[in-house]
Amino acid sequence: MQNSFAFLLVAASLSLLAQGCSSEPASRYSQKYDSVPERLPSAAELAEPEPRIEPPSRQGNRPYELFGQTWQVMTDARGHVEEGTASWYGEKFHGHLTSNGEIYDMYAMSAAHKTLPLPTYVRVTNLANEQSVVVRVNDRGPFHGDRIIDLSYVAAYKLGMLATGTARVRVEALHPEQDNAQLAVTTPLRPEELVQFYIQVHSGSNQQWLEEAAQQLARIYHVAATTQANNGLYRVVLGPFAGAQADEILEQLRQDGYPDAFRVKAPE
Repeated sequence: MQNSFAFLLVAASLSLLAQGCSSEPASRYSQKYDSVPERLPSAAELAEPEPRIEPPSRQGNRPYELFGQTWQVMTDARGHVEEGTASWYGEKFHGHLTSNGEIYDMYAMSAAHKTLPLPTYVRVTNLANEQSVVVRVNDRGPFHGDRIIDLSYVAAYKLGMLATGTARVRVEALHPEQDNAQLAVTTPLRPEELVQFYIQVHSGSNQQWLEEAAQQLARIYHVAATTQANNGLYRVVLGPFAGAQADEILEQLRQDGYPDAFRVKAPE
């Protein structure tokens, strides 16, 4: 009798663990999976931005960790050219914060890149049809497979890659020449704006399960997630983020069934 009861407890525990690893919360976005919006871009939205020199964004330009790898953000992207796979993101992420603290607009010519400085203007060329578009990089990603850049919906539309979802592209950083008098002037950062945070979601001793949980969270929330050693155990953290973005994601995590998630100040 006791052995049967113990077996049932173990079976129930394993079942709950499997459910926790396979199920996905609704997430902070308006829908679980990304999609094409209901309307096509207007002529004004198809206009490409004019590259210009901008000061570095107040956030999103520090090194960060993801799945045990540290990503070093470029200090200077002049001359940067690369070829690889592009993807796009649209309605699911529309209206939410980007890595540099702006609001993602799927009808704006923007993009996400893992290491280019924020912001950077780049020309993206679809190597299958030679269509090209200029976009402003203001977000981090993509963190899926071998993809090198995530384009906004309108940029992907202009490149003719919506039907395929991905495309082989060439990415070229653009740097207009301006004299010092034309450079944008920015005010010094306030001390609180320099502070960044991780959000701890899980902790424990099962490293494999936690790594799988980190991958799941990165996919759902479209943010960096990693597993860190912590006093003989391991913890899953998202980020790092500036304060406003950390607060938004933390609030949604708690709504999605992670009531014990909390902020941790990132090392300076």
